[in-house]
Amino acid sequence: MSKVALITGATRGIGRQIAITLSKEGYDIALNYRKENEELDSIKKEIKENKVECLAVKGDVSNFDDCEKFVKQVIEKFGKVDVLVNNAGITKDMLLMRMKKEDFKQVIDVNLVGTFNVTKNVINYMLKARSGRIINISSVVGVSGNAGQTNYAASKAGIIGFTKSLAKEVASRGILVNAIAPGFIQTSMTEVLKDDVKEEIAKNIPLKRMGTAQDVANCVKFLTSEDSSYITGQVLHVDGGMLM
Repeated sequence: MSKVALITGATRGIGRQIAITLSKEGYDIALNYRKENEELDSIKKEIKENKVECLAVKGDVSNFDDCEKFVKQVIEKFGKVDVLVNNAGITKDMLLMRMKKEDFKQVIDVNLVGTFNVTKNVINYMLKARSGRIINISSVVGVSGNAGQTNYAASKAGIIGFTKSLAKEVASRGILVNAIAPGFIQTSMTEVLKDDVKEEIAKNIPLKRMGTAQDVANCVKFLTSEDSSYITGQVLHVDGGMLM
């Protein structure tokens, strides 16, 4: 019986690459998305080319009822969730003195509350199975902080605390919970930056380059494998040495 991976925010960027990478490892994929977009059909096609099943489930992770509904769809289709990757996230960058309270709340609701909402609806199935892997996508700024990102950094720091606490709660039931903290990764978010800004960023990274979505996906692949069976409650930095 194939293993099943549920990835939130999976139609583009890091989430998309995680979904494709795990499909190549033989996982049936449940990918969550918030709104219809042109990437949806192409990623479903690419996943199915790896001879696995793919279910796309629509839902806003910041809405608990949405999460309850789409997790039920996944269970009805596949009967289980072996791997959960909480990847969905947004940014609303602004210095705190100018930040709207709505922008602070929305980032916390999607990034941190969303991680709770999805995990809460998946965890009982993993507890009954006495196995599972939960991988939460945090960020280096959740550790270091970053000017103009009090909302984003707070949400990503919260994910780290959530990860460590949940890891302690469920370890005795065979469930491993870890976080990944990416640094500067080449995605549609960073593509809008000017070349000179990208060059300046790269200068401050010991490996002298931005990371790729595949770099993060490779870390997810490791954390889902038997090679990581004695690792839980950890934060793996995928940042080219940016934060040491």
